[in-house]
Amino acid sequence: MKASKFSDARKAFILKQGNDGVPAAKIFRKVGISQATYFNWKKKCDGLLPTEMPRLKQLEAQNGKLKKLVAGLSLDKEMPQDVIRRRL
Repeated sequence: MKASKFSDARKAFILKQGNDGVPAAKIFRKVGISQATYFNWKKKCDGLLPTEMPRLKQLEAQNGKLKKLVAGLSLDKEMPQDVIRRRL
């Protein structure tokens, strides 16, 4: 995935402008981002301080690793059970 050219502090500042009442269309043009990008940031990071954003990224990465691990273990458990069912 491509790295963002905006720092966490910059994202927080942009989102704060939107919360302060600046029209969203004005923010899009001024900053040079799309409407979808702004609303994705808002959904993901609204209300977070810039110091909390790296922790969020770390937790998301850890969650992804754990999901892969669970999927692998589930598959390892399902395969022997499938063999047993075929024999019976």
